[in-house]
Amino acid sequence: VHSNPVIRSISASSGAVLISANFAVKTFNTAASRFILSSPKRTSRVLTVSSMAFGGEGAVFNLSDSSLLKILKGDITKWSVDASSDAIVNPANERMLGGGGADGAIHRAAGPQLRAACYEVPEVRPGVRCPTGEARITPGFNLPASRVIHTVGPVYDSDVNPKESLTNSYRNSLRVAKENNIKCIAFPAISCGVYGYPFDEAAVIGISTIKEFANDFKEV
Repeated sequence: VHSNPVIRSISASSGAVLISANFAVKTFNTAASRFILSSPKRTSRVLTVSSMAFGGEGAVFNLSDSSLLKILKGDITKWSVDASSDAIVNPANERMLGGGGADGAIHRAAGPQLRAACYEVPEVRPGVRCPTGEARITPGFNLPASRVIHTVGPVYDSDVNPKESLTNSYRNSLRVAKENNIKCIAFPAISCGVYGYPFDEAAVIGISTIKEFANDFKEV
């Protein structure tokens, strides 16, 4: 589970924004690790990572005999495993045409082709290409990862059932990835930014849902 991209690329002049983003990343990653290590069927910790190729740091766990779960801090737009069977998850809005935060950073890194591809995704109703909790897939274009899976997380204070919606965001992203033969997938902390989802609750939902697909991916 990866953090949102470094906010410096979005608001280079705002130290407060960067500090807040780093705190959010640390809080989510700590919550996720705590949940894993306290689980009745404990996921084995195999090593602690001080640095990664895409500029992140974190910890690695055995999700299953054939799958690794990595909880990392870093820039998701730089993440890749093999550039052929890997995908990053974009926390999009329902229009799928780019926005702020990680969504905007991913669009900028991928180039204008990503927005053009998203525009071609059929609307399910006026202005909505990906309803909350669902997922869509596009090429990665200029990103190092081969694909982008777009999902829309819930706004915590206004969603009727934010837990169900967030679970669906993770589950449908993983389902779409599996259907498209993705073997390695990187998630941001969906809905934990301006959408206001509490870090501890989101971490439990994310890890629990990922565990349902423990035998389907080499790396999450």
